[in-house]
Amino acid sequence: WLHMTTGDEDAVVWPHGRIHCVVSYSLMLRVLLPNQVDISLLTGGGVGLDISGEDAEALCFRQVGALVITPTRELALQISEVMEQFIQKFPQFTQILLIGGSNPIEDVEKFKDQGANILIATPGRLEDMFRRKPDGLDLASSVRSLEVLVLDEADRLLDMGFEASLNSILSLLPKQRRTGLFSATQTQELEKLVRAGLRNPVRITVKEKGVAAAAAAAPVQKTPSRLSNYYTICRSDEKFNNLVAFLRQHKHEKNLVFFSTCACVEYYGRILEALVKKVAVCCIHGKMKNKRNKIFADFRALKSGILVCTDVMARGIDIPEVNWVLQYDPPSSASAFVHRCGRTARIGNQGSALVFLLPMEETYVTFLSINQKCPLQKMPPVKDVVDVLPKVKAMSLADRAMFDRGMRAFVSCVQAYAKHECSLIFRIKDLDFASLARGFALLRLPKMPELRGRMFPDFTETTVDTETIRYKDKNRQKQRQKMLKEKEENPTKRIFVKNKAWSKQNNKKDRKKKRSAKRKHDEDSDVDDEDMKELLNDSRLLKKLKKGQISEEDFEKQITSKPKSKQKAKGPSHDDSEDV
Repeated sequence: WLHMTTGDEDAVVWPHGRIHCVVSYSLMLRVLLPNQVDISLLTGGGVGLDISGEDAEALCFRQVGALVITPTRELALQISEVMEQFIQKFPQFTQILLIGGSNPIEDVEKFKDQGANILIATPGRLEDMFRRKPDGLDLASSVRSLEVLVLDEADRLLDMGFEASLNSILSLLPKQRRTGLFSATQTQELEKLVRAGLRNPVRITVKEKGVAAAAAAAPVQKTPSRLSNYYTICRSDEKFNNLVAFLRQHKHEKNLVFFSTCACVEYYGRILEALVKKVAVCCIHGKMKNKRNKIFADFRALKSGILVCTDVMARGIDIPEVNWVLQYDPPSSASAFVHRCGRTARIGNQGSALVFLLPMEETYVTFLSINQKCPLQKMPPVKDVVDVLPKVKAMSLADRAMFDRGMRAFVSCVQAYAKHECSLIFRIKDLDFASLARGFALLRLPKMPELRGRMFPDFTETTVDTETIRYKDKNRQKQRQKMLKEKEENPTKRIFVKNKAWSKQNNKKDRKKKRSAKRKHDEDSDVDDEDMKELLNDSRLLKKLKKGQISEEDFEKQITSKPKSKQKAKGPSHDDSEDV
């Protein structure tokens, strides 16, 4: 199956010029043939996937010989495009792409009609396809001839909670196969998977020229040498103004802007569309379903523009000619920082990355240098910064939809900050909520547990009653008016439940369980206090008899002369019941 030589890549016509990651694939082929491999690539190095072979004649059109599993549909789409370039020279092979955002029934019919020797899929859709036997698709039978399994961004597959789906899929695949795990970072979970799931594992580490020789002398940085990594320090209420000024100064370039949550992408993406003129602004996050594929394809085709996104775009995605990666919010994990930066300076090109940090977060720079071998340089302050926050407030006053987005974005940002992996640096208790709210251009603070009982004199709420703000969309406004009217006609008393400490709630539950268990024990017991006294008295008499302190006649006399205890009322006995 995998016998394509390292000279065959010259026969392939590449969509974006020659892809230099052929080195990665060449190394993979030499080792993957007899072994199972764990391949660690420098972020931004790219992975070339190619399969061909002389055994093609032995495979029918529905027999799957190779399976590639990726964590995101964008990455799967990208791999499918690269694969298409290879199999054009080998018409005996066909491939199929199985990802979310499309009709699963159409995927079933396509595979039944056309078949495929190569499957490229995301875990969720692939698992769903294995369950489509009632629809006439027996995918489990089609993968019996599987020879190659590739898990791309393997550590991300585990991080995103696909472990259960992967276990389900792997249980249906033949044990005799070659497996390749590809990733730019090596996590503990991935190490465990390598040790437990691979037989005769071989590790391949791809580095830049000259790095291997210098590795013993100095620590190796995990980002490409052609990547310039910067950071800037500014307060929460200054960050967005700095971002807008930077994007306006680089409007003729192709830039990615990372936010921590989907709600922040929705909010700030709409604002950037209005504030950064004559620039295409696209938004992508994990909660988008059908739109994602088209938006991703459109942005890849652009010469310049802005892509506002979450970490769904941080791993393995190859977007041509990205000039800047801007991290408005630092990612939840240090490894994700490296992957975000890897979206630029790919396959030998120049690129730059910039992260916005608060004054209390500056130690994150040292942490990245030590933990991720990723040195950062301090960037001079952005010039010609204009305060655009009043315009953002005006947008919220003009449309309730924008007001709602801002409130949701603020809440989600605070919640994401509280869950940050580096909690010693990103301390939620030290976060200036008033400054953060001003940076979001909020008209008022939302009601949330983190703000309850606290006063924020540095934040000035709008004098406008926010309940009077209308939706620009007439249908949404009509629906809201209807809902408010129903609420007035049928008022329901709100029961306020005070938040309690988790430990106190736990203790209360334990006490309740103990009381319930004691009550149940008492109800189920067949022995009351009077019966217990009789049993104890009989036991004492029996001991006296054994010791010879009383005769048998006295024993019998005392036993038989006792008054019988009252029988417990437990309903009629079998003797008293009548046959009906």
